[in-house]
Amino acid sequence: MIHYQITPKNLNSHLFLVTLSFATQVNKTYHLSLPAWLPGSYMIRDFAKNITEISAYNSDPKAAQNTETIALNKTDKQTWKFTATSVNTSICYQVFAFDLSVRTAYLDSERGFFNGSSTFLQVQELPEECCQLTIALPKELTTESSQQLNSWRVATGLTRATGTDKYQLGDYIAKDYQELIDCPVAIGNFDAFEFVVEGVTHHLVFTSQHFGDRERLKRDIAKLCQHHINLFGEVPFKEYWFITHLLGSGFGGLEHKNSTILQASRFDLPNPNKPDETSENYQTFLSLCSHEYFHAWNVCRIKPKEFIPYNLQHEVHTRQLWAYEGITSYYDDFSLFRSGLISFEDYLLQLSKTATRVYRSQGELKQSVSDSSFDTWTKFYQQGPDGVNNIVSYYTKGALIALWLDLTIREKSAGVYSLDTLMRELWIHFGRTNIGTREEDFINIANILCNDDITVAFQALLNSAQRIELAPLLKQVGIAFTAQKFQKLNSLETTDNKAYSPYIGAQYSALPLGVKITQVIENSPAAEAGLAVNDILLAVHNIKVTEKSLQQLADHLPENTELTCHYFRDDQLMTGHIVFLDSPLAAIAITEVDSTLSKKWRCKNLL
Repeated sequence: MIHYQITPKNLNSHLFLVTLSFATQVNKTYHLSLPAWLPGSYMIRDFAKNITEISAYNSDPKAAQNTETIALNKTDKQTWKFTATSVNTSICYQVFAFDLSVRTAYLDSERGFFNGSSTFLQVQELPEECCQLTIALPKELTTESSQQLNSWRVATGLTRATGTDKYQLGDYIAKDYQELIDCPVAIGNFDAFEFVVEGVTHHLVFTSQHFGDRERLKRDIAKLCQHHINLFGEVPFKEYWFITHLLGSGFGGLEHKNSTILQASRFDLPNPNKPDETSENYQTFLSLCSHEYFHAWNVCRIKPKEFIPYNLQHEVHTRQLWAYEGITSYYDDFSLFRSGLISFEDYLLQLSKTATRVYRSQGELKQSVSDSSFDTWTKFYQQGPDGVNNIVSYYTKGALIALWLDLTIREKSAGVYSLDTLMRELWIHFGRTNIGTREEDFINIANILCNDDITVAFQALLNSAQRIELAPLLKQVGIAFTAQKFQKLNSLETTDNKAYSPYIGAQYSALPLGVKITQVIENSPAAEAGLAVNDILLAVHNIKVTEKSLQQLADHLPENTELTCHYFRDDQLMTGHIVFLDSPLAAIAITEVDSTLSKKWRCKNLL
């Protein structure tokens, strides 16, 4: 067994102390390394950069001295090697932890968190060795630190060793290194509560202060979990952990086999004073929970063949992320409707926004979702300011392809089968068996369910940079798919009003002084005016710009009005001329027009 111990060494300096001990053969050379990336987040992160001090020493319990230092040599940016001089060796190192994202590690006076992939060195010669993790407090504590840290608890999907109770500091077990790094850990004085679905305990953990309705959270998230379990037909884990970092503002999630790490605003949670309200922010949080829980099957277990096994030392390319993120994105909001948490009208509104994100720019006419999947390492996860114009998201376009596939299977099987059936088949043949998928596996299963050959149409959607035509399929289930104008300057909301609706083709976020440009559509009025991403728009027509004032100004001027604008680019004050045009028909409205026909789609299949 390889033994790891992690201790919060210095809260204010954000340092974890990690000790790694294992049996060694004298005179044998061993290699230690951290991953360069972690599953679900397709970008080279170089976690080893956060190791601040590291040393190796002889830890032979039979030796007279137990502190003999061993030479430890770094061979590349994330790998060290040493030659053992004893039958036991220990590696001691510090990890700087100050990234409160879902990917890395964090430590301060209020809480701690770590992903094993950014924290625990792997012994490359012992990849399948069982691992024991001891989570402990420092032996020497000040009175103040003692009072603070002694109330800290542990939340993790790792197996608790005998003698370690749930939420308790102590010993945890992983069958191998891959399991160790797949179970992130939160420590602190957090809020935690539980619910049970299909005999499986699900834990809700919030790592900082919140004011959410705990009973409603349990009730609503349980409905989503039940939906996903019903869809796949079984539960592949013994317990599940939803661990949420709450901030003033934030959003994100990362999937693991029996847990997920989420990031949200503390006021995204349901208001206990408004028990009947499902705010837009709470709906977004529920969708995030739904998305990451669905991943416990789709990508954590059903996965591309290129990911079996994971090679975390360098990029691993696959053309299938459209399925693993796109299909999951289709189900995240759809499951909210099917679970009774939102209305069908509200679901169609969310679907409209997804379609608008795809249709409002030319990205899907320049890049296929297959290429987008393959290039995720450089183009999607490291998007430049041209991203909205030159790439297509395999999340959003993938979700529309999932919709196309669902409606196509339903139509051609006369409602007997659906995308639910395809996902169940993928689970049975690829998830349970740990056999990686290929593009043709999705196509072959779809052909069988359709009792027809849809290969050409399906491959065209995946491998060609073309618009996806959903209107004919949606019409057959009583749903209208309509291109409309944007209702507001800085929104995805649509309007069917034939009157003038001002448009500049930019998205922006509010600042104390002006607004910061976050997206500029090519050939739009904003682009023609010279505005670019990260510019700070200060004034238009000598009027101070706020998100509200810019909209009001646009609403009070006639079409084709040209106005002088002032903005900062870096520290230089720039001047341009912007023309307010009528909105193009680049927004999408998806609405129900025949409730009888729509039952063919909105009624559950789950087969």
